Amino acid sequence: MKKRRNAETEAAAGVGAAGKAVCSIAMLFLCFISLFPVVWVAVSSLKKDPLAEPGLTLPGEIYLKGYIGVFRDMNILQYFFNSFKVAGLSVALSIIMISMAAYVVARMQFRCKGIISAMLMSTLFIPPTAMTFPVYNLINTLKLNDSHGGLVLIYTCSGIAVSFMVIRNYFATIPAELEEAAKIDGCGYTQTFLRIMLPIARPGILTAAMLAFMNYWNEYYWASMVLITKELKTVPAILAQFQTAFSTNYNGMFSAIVVILLPPLILFSCFSKYFIEALSGGAVKG
Repeated sequence: MKKRRNAETEAAAGVGAAGKAVCSIAMLFLCFISLFPVVWVAVSSLKKDPLAEPGLTLPGEIYLKGYIGVFRDMNILQYFFNSFKVAGLSVALSIIMISMAAYVVARMQFRCKGIISAMLMSTLFIPPTAMTFPVYNLINTLKLNDSHGGLVLIYTCSGIAVSFMVIRNYFATIPAELEEAAKIDGCGYTQTFLRIMLPIARPGILTAAMLAFMNYWNEYYWASMVLITKELKTVPAILAQFQTAFSTNYNGMFSAIVVILLPPLILFSCFSKYFIEALSGGAVKG
């Protein structure tokens, strides 16, 4: 009997080791697929003519004039400021509204709760192109065309589903005893939300804010449509200046793409612990 148990234990350990190996190989494959385009663009940005040296090959000589042109000729810092301004205001406004809505849906009982939640989540399935005419007409009616205010309005009202889902799910993991204790201490709904729920749900809220910021930072469709004046454009919209009807400056474009990718990467590096904590759940332990 003892030998049989030892054999079963060894077999289980072998299966577990094989499963870990398969998972490791799968993760390495996914990392390769995800990082390959980024590495390819970074390597190509160091080539004088990426078309003459195609593929993921090391450049014959390192060519940095593309990066110099991005900062000196393109004046990328101005467009960085525009992007930070639009994305920052949009994230602040959207997260404030979505946090309050997610708290109500996650913690309170009322009629049509399921319908309201489904309506908020259904915005995930509406493509931006389907909303082009009504949204653009609204922006023109409000005299917000070719302004950062119009773009902030569009961004604030878009991407609701993902942020709502992340924050609502995190609110749902918070024990109800905390709210009951706050009520006993005399806190109303507003005080409970501001003093108890928001600090505990900080990882979920910061995760939603980070995802929204990266989405707004990389958004091109509405930025290129609403903003006409060159000085007002955001960094994704300004990439079109590297392409003309006759030629494309690939070295300058790849250099600009690498520079534009840096802020989201730095942001994720700084807030990755909140991202992991929000996805793993468990707001309160102990």
